[in-house]
Amino acid sequence: MPLSPAEEGRLSQAAPTVRTRDRLDSPAHTAAPVNSPGDQVLPALDEASPSSTSSFEMLDMESVPAPYQEVQPHWFFCLRADDNTSWLPFSREDSDKLERANTAGDEKEEVVVAVDGERYDINVKERKRYAVYWEQAPTEVRRCTWFYKGDKDTTFKPYPEAFSQSLEEAYMIAVTLDEWKRKLEFPTGETVILHNPKLIMHYQPFGLQDEWVSSPSEQTRPRTVKRGVDSISVEIPDGEPEKVDHLVFMVHGIGPACDLRFRSIIQCVSDFRSASLSLLASHYKRAQQDGQVGRVEFLPVNWHNALHGDATGVDEDIQRITLPSISRLRHFTNDTLLDLFFYNSPTYCQTIVDTVASEINRLHALFKQRHPGFSGAVSVVGHSLGSLILFDLLTNQRTGSETREGVPSGELRHLNCDTLEQTLTRLGLQQYLDTLQAENLDLESLALCHDSDLKVLGIPLGPRKKILNYVRRKWLPEDYKMGTVHLAPGLQVPPQVTSDHDGSQSSGATPQFHREQSVTSAVDYEYFDVGIGQVSIEYPQFAFQPQTFFAFGSPIGMFLTVRGLKHIDPNYTFPTCKNFYNIYHPYDPVAYRIEPMIVSEVDLEPMLIPHHKGRKRMHLELKDSLTRMSMDLKNNVLGSLRTAWQSFARLPVAALPPVEEGETTIERHLEETQGACDEVDSSESAEQSEQPEIKVGMLNGGRRIDYVLQEKPIESFNEYLFAIQSHLCYWESEDTALLLLKEIYDKLGVTFEQPQQ
Repeated sequence: MPLSPAEEGRLSQAAPTVRTRDRLDSPAHTAAPVNSPGDQVLPALDEASPSSTSSFEMLDMESVPAPYQEVQPHWFFCLRADDNTSWLPFSREDSDKLERANTAGDEKEEVVVAVDGERYDINVKERKRYAVYWEQAPTEVRRCTWFYKGDKDTTFKPYPEAFSQSLEEAYMIAVTLDEWKRKLEFPTGETVILHNPKLIMHYQPFGLQDEWVSSPSEQTRPRTVKRGVDSISVEIPDGEPEKVDHLVFMVHGIGPACDLRFRSIIQCVSDFRSASLSLLASHYKRAQQDGQVGRVEFLPVNWHNALHGDATGVDEDIQRITLPSISRLRHFTNDTLLDLFFYNSPTYCQTIVDTVASEINRLHALFKQRHPGFSGAVSVVGHSLGSLILFDLLTNQRTGSETREGVPSGELRHLNCDTLEQTLTRLGLQQYLDTLQAENLDLESLALCHDSDLKVLGIPLGPRKKILNYVRRKWLPEDYKMGTVHLAPGLQVPPQVTSDHDGSQSSGATPQFHREQSVTSAVDYEYFDVGIGQVSIEYPQFAFQPQTFFAFGSPIGMFLTVRGLKHIDPNYTFPTCKNFYNIYHPYDPVAYRIEPMIVSEVDLEPMLIPHHKGRKRMHLELKDSLTRMSMDLKNNVLGSLRTAWQSFARLPVAALPPVEEGETTIERHLEETQGACDEVDSSESAEQSEQPEIKVGMLNGGRRIDYVLQEKPIESFNEYLFAIQSHLCYWESEDTALLLLKEIYDKLGVTFEQPQQ
């Protein structure tokens, strides 16, 4: 049974009483107490616990006692999940850094050590671990030397440092004097007996035992105690290279959980990072040894908390209208599936894209601050709805030379030469001048305000609409006044037929800008640059230009089609991102393809992502073998029929009647069938050889875009059973991680190594 926090607190404050029991139970032998001044000394037990039988006294009488050596500490950190508490070790490099800082640091001075790839900071004095890039409660850190494991525990847990120090002092005396069977008694009633160097037991008092325990043997069942991290079975992680070659931001999809175990984006990205480190060691081993390869840093981007936090109040609004029945299912729906509807709302869509962009920019600035020597590129990854968010953001990025709405980047168009006072006077709203000036609002800042901003200032609805309508109309470019919209090159919307007031029909993709003025169109496409059915929002800009965009289980293709986009021009590219990969599982119910929207006249199979061990999965190889066998069998049967017919046709002419036209047709049919089979084989081989050279547009620089994972053998038995799991499998997929690494390091010119089986 692991120690509770209360028990650990008692152990950390309790000072032990040490007694030595002579091997021959000699009454002349006296105990050697080891107590600090002021410690509370309890009466020592006259004999060991009843459970300490002769089997515990495993002394090797022939061995010479080794000289005392101080125990080597190792640093651990605590993870608490629900009622479960686990202690995990730092890497040896991080543990050594913490030990050096602990030894050299002043007791009054706060010493902070960066660990885990500088994603966490350790306050050595406080013994606390703080996350750097995301919000997370601080966790406890310990300098561990002694460990215990209860009868029902699966792993060893560290003792508190004060308790471990008491054990170490008693152990030092026992080794120095070569006197064992030492008994340490604590004020809490707990007892530790050092039978010999390899057998140390921890006995709990009866009061701390379970009241329902029946037999005395169960009441006194001890814990096993070990000294030093080398004496317990624990996997110490390898340290991470300090050099960062590439930075990747990962955006989650709907809901706060990212997999079937309901883990957060932070935990899932941590697993993905660990898989990438393992793949780097196996597939870029020589490059790592030569110092060419460092590591790839993956950072999570969490936008769900901002949407469902107190700032928006949307959860309270939704809860008021939620039915009380099937509460768990409705809570799940409100917390996850409604994110799709929120993204199609002008209000909450703006919140989502602002959160994603600002969080990525914040993480990027913080990373550059902590890694001033970083000169690598940056990529982005989106899962599910997160990929659609990134697609829309990347579609609306601007380069330095581009303009937006006819206005140079970073500049706003001036409202003629009018001042704020002249503008309000022209509108007959001069009584609100003092209100706006009190907030330091001028015409430039007023053009950036929303209706809700003016409502907070106490301006009524009518004046608000007049001000916003006038300011926006004056600041819009002439193209919008004329009713035309410039579409991003390559994203084409089919013409829409609308009815004028007189009943006549006209065609064209020229939506009205103001929703309240749109009376002729059933669907109001308020969109600045692309015109593909999105809501009218202002898309923020990234502080960098991404190198590659990876989409996991993405519904981008479906959303573009629903928005009215029929075709993506092959020459279209993201303004600031030149590479795009659409990665999906074949059974993922949320994933859709992109290539058919670019190349509609050719039926292209997606690119199969190789297994990270360099082969196809066994069941796929078997499936291909059976397909080839059936084709070979078919060809052999047709070949035999053709040979038999030719032999029959070559009989002497005198013995045969004249050849009928129908027989000639049969022979021709057999020849055509055989030729068709040969053409199929040749076309398949030609397709396989020519497939990598197919041009599918410039979204990925002319390379293939759609990449499909290989399903596992168990998944192939029932694709419906694993449909949900397949949408959440990308975080743990080594094949996906390897595809990302290969794309990143191919651009760096690092040689890929396929490990031998």
